Amino acid sequence: MSFTHDKMPQIGRLFPLSSHYHRSLCSCKMDIRTAAAELVSLNSTTIIAFILSAAAYLLLLFFFYFSSDSSPKKPWIPPEVKPYPIIGHLPQFLRNRSRFLDWITDLLASSPTNTIFFTRGGGVRGIITANPANVEHILKLGFDNYPKGNRFRGNLRDFLGCGIFNSDGQIWRLQRKTASFEFNTRSLRSFVHRAVAHETSARLLPLLRRAAASGEALDLQDLLERFAFDNICKVAFDEDTACLDHSGGASDLVTGFASAFRDAAELSAGRFRYAVPALWKVKKLFNIGSERRLRESIATVHAFAMQIIRSRKKALRASATAGEDLLSRFISDDGNISDEFLRDIIISFILAGRDTTSSALTWFFWLLSSRPDVERRILAEIRSAGGDLGLDRLREMNYLHAALTESMRLYPPVAFNTAECQADEVLPDGTEIKKRWFMAYVTYAMGRMEGIWGKDCRDYRPERWLDSSGEFRPESPFRFPAFHAGTRMCLGKEMAYIQMKSIAACVIGGFEMEVLRDKDTCPPQLLSLTLRMSGGLPVRVRVRCTAVIE
Repeated sequence: MSFTHDKMPQIGRLFPLSSHYHRSLCSCKMDIRTAAAELVSLNSTTIIAFILSAAAYLLLLFFFYFSSDSSPKKPWIPPEVKPYPIIGHLPQFLRNRSRFLDWITDLLASSPTNTIFFTRGGGVRGIITANPANVEHILKLGFDNYPKGNRFRGNLRDFLGCGIFNSDGQIWRLQRKTASFEFNTRSLRSFVHRAVAHETSARLLPLLRRAAASGEALDLQDLLERFAFDNICKVAFDEDTACLDHSGGASDLVTGFASAFRDAAELSAGRFRYAVPALWKVKKLFNIGSERRLRESIATVHAFAMQIIRSRKKALRASATAGEDLLSRFISDDGNISDEFLRDIIISFILAGRDTTSSALTWFFWLLSSRPDVERRILAEIRSAGGDLGLDRLREMNYLHAALTESMRLYPPVAFNTAECQADEVLPDGTEIKKRWFMAYVTYAMGRMEGIWGKDCRDYRPERWLDSSGEFRPESPFRFPAFHAGTRMCLGKEMAYIQMKSIAACVIGGFEMEVLRDKDTCPPQLLSLTLRMSGGLPVRVRVRCTAVIE
């Protein structure tokens, strides 16, 4: 039997039906009995081809149906990024992957409610928002309907296990309860302050003085990451990793751990950006490419962490007093906690302590390089404190606090956060969301929404955080969720400010800094689990003539 396509309708062009059967079907002149007889007369090859074509057609209809929202309140889709059948927004996503945050920000700004629908095939579909009312709903009012979800936990399970940032339900509540108690103790805040002060005076300032004397350029982002790593390891398990030690004090084991930790964070974050969402699972199965490197990095991280846990337990058994670090506090709280669970807890805290503060400070110093007026006001505040960087004095530095906060408004360390909807519902802005869809809010975009911050939303202006008397005026965390908000509000917020204000005051009070890259063009962004600066931040420092911090 021959096939022809010259006069077939659209469906006929898609699938090779027999010309005789097609003409009979389209003319509607053949009754059921005649059609059955004709179908029986076809040879087996043609029947199989017909069945396969029909199945393909039905499958295509299925995807067309589920590519569109049949609900009466469709999520808003920007006209310029209408989803394709089956693959959704994948082409647009791939085209803008290198500038994902700015692309999403533009789309959200064009939406009437700052909320859009997004899908890229493979079952990845959901709602992205920069609307404070929606953020408050998913982080507080409707919290139980928006856990981290299977996809989020699955992508990060190899690295973070069941740590506090990668768990839901009872496991999360157990860690949250214990950590909440410990983070609210003055003893831990004092321990953090002492650790920061020691790392600053013993390593950071001497390193900057040597660089100033030699005139060599430094990568400030790398320096801040090593500082933060030393500091959080001291706070997390009372271990001096000495990554900032210029004399090579860090052991090969510690250096390997720090490098593996960075790689594991970046490669784990990369799983979220695959064009085909499940492709990383295939690579993991065959242990190839990035998944092989990730497995090796995680093995190094886990081995070092387990060694520290066993060593810390041994030290606690031999000591009559409890340790001040986080690991000792968790061990003392419940002796039945497994080593693997302790490992997951500590890795999560290292991730939070290392990557977030270093990211925030890197973008802060870049912004400061083009704002000498802001630097002068910070310097005046440091001088008025007489160089005293104690806990009480740090709290009184309102303008420095505002300058750091304004930097995080524009460049939040965690720029994008996601959860999974457990039951269909309508969000406060009227957007309908379905069960199993992801629900994401973009902190980076929220800092650039005129509806939240006004016409000057893209300007760096610390004064927006101060009242008429110069006191810092906090904003709703649902408008400024740099430290998350609601039930999962960041427990280390105060400690992060202690660390950032200490470092910023020491560097600004003692040195003049020249940024060796364009001050007026935003550096390329590297979106890992935190927002990093691609290519680092090269600087040259000079000792300030009237240094406040010696």
